[in-house]
Amino acid sequence: MKQIQIDLSPEEYASEAAVRRAVARALGVAETALDPFRITRRSIDCRRRNVQYHCTVEVGTVSETEMSSITSISGNSSRLSVVIVGAGPAGLFAALRALQLGMKPIIVERGKAVEERKKDIVNLVRTKEVNPDSNWCFGEGGAGTYSDGKLYTRSTKRGDVGEVLRLFVEHGADPDIMVDVHAHIGTDRLPAIIARMRETIISGGGEYHFNTRISDLLVKDGRVRGVVTAAGDEIAADAVILATGHSARDIYELFARRGWLMEEKPFALGVRVEHPQELINEIQYHGKGYSRLLPPATYSLVTQVEGHGVFSFCMCPGGVIVPAATAAGQQVVNGMSNAARNSGFANSGIAVTVSPDDVKGEGWHALLDFQKAVEQRAFEAAGGCIDAPSQRLVDFLRRKPSSRLNKSNYMGHCVAAPLHEVLPEFVVDCLIQGFKDFDRKMRGFITEEASLLAVESRTSSPVRIPRDKESLQHPQLQGLYPCGEGAGYAGGIVSSALDGMRCVEAIPRK
Repeated sequence: MKQIQIDLSPEEYASEAAVRRAVARALGVAETALDPFRITRRSIDCRRRNVQYHCTVEVGTVSETEMSSITSISGNSSRLSVVIVGAGPAGLFAALRALQLGMKPIIVERGKAVEERKKDIVNLVRTKEVNPDSNWCFGEGGAGTYSDGKLYTRSTKRGDVGEVLRLFVEHGADPDIMVDVHAHIGTDRLPAIIARMRETIISGGGEYHFNTRISDLLVKDGRVRGVVTAAGDEIAADAVILATGHSARDIYELFARRGWLMEEKPFALGVRVEHPQELINEIQYHGKGYSRLLPPATYSLVTQVEGHGVFSFCMCPGGVIVPAATAAGQQVVNGMSNAARNSGFANSGIAVTVSPDDVKGEGWHALLDFQKAVEQRAFEAAGGCIDAPSQRLVDFLRRKPSSRLNKSNYMGHCVAAPLHEVLPEFVVDCLIQGFKDFDRKMRGFITEEASLLAVESRTSSPVRIPRDKESLQHPQLQGLYPCGEGAGYAGGIVSSALDGMRCVEAIPRK
């Protein structure tokens, strides 16, 4: 078997015969002599005037992708059990890996099963009232269930990304995610996949405890032996994986009360920018004559402004903006896309890095307090509700309130607000310079048609729960494995999943 690289126009890529001709030409053989082949990786190259698919092709003895045997596991007789707090990507993949290693996973989730969670999200949009345990962030699948299902990560050294993708496919994801460099599943398809993962975990001997918030850790002789629920029940296990996500602030409060170590960690804060998708297509695909065979265009932008990184985050082509607050008195926005990415709007978080030097106060809580304060100001700017404070991009750059707003695909109402006054001054300065640089890289990015919605503040956690580099356990609490975004060790579905699997793998060594 050999690997070759080929570039194909969108029209060629759409034709099986054209692909075959291109592979034969690259190998210098006749089509009739061509061995079996398959495309194993593909990406879209927009750098040249003629947009092309860049493909990696395996030629020769082509075997089917080996799938994990996890769905064939039935029952669990291991003496090792692990409580996994949180059913987001880190928690779910920790549970799946635990089954593979012969352990019993016990998932404790403050929110509801994904089927019931949908009802609370619909109710949130309708009534504007946030259920603090079941919302866009909390519940089965975590925030990842409602964030497009992007499966791209640079954290390839953390583990086998292919195994994460295989497990998604095994539970119903499109096999194309194994091929796309920037793969995504789609918010509309993720709930069914998450539910199938639950079926696998339960059939393999695992347990689920929904609507169960933990209030403490069960510590005996310096070792964590389980968790204590808000109802006062104890759930015992040999180890505990803490995978609560970046918005579970009550966990930080628990650690503070108990005097357990935490530390501050830089995070990012900004806005969500929204454009007509057709405009982004024209910019990225070099004009209105681009091929309709191409998918909705994406972008990835980054620059430096006065020592701060300014970057695009969670870009959602053909997407929707959603209210992502997790408690009363907050306004937070996030983006998502369905599998078809066909909403007509493109949105992306545009965030500015925030470090301890940027805020007043000292200690682990300084950045968290700063994050909370900005979310509160956004809430007040919206009139004391989860309407989205919004401003046209051109007005923001002029530091001028918007007298009118563009049409938006926000799942709720938008209200005009001077975001240049709502956001911290240094964030505003960095965003203004960042947008100008982005427009130099993508001519037309600054346009009358672009809108800003606030506030994009949950890109990552401003707090890290420390762990030993070798054992992955908390330095004060043997048997506790801080994990994923909430502990400060991941950022996104795949990196969180990898971290969850890695933490489980560390348990048997102790």
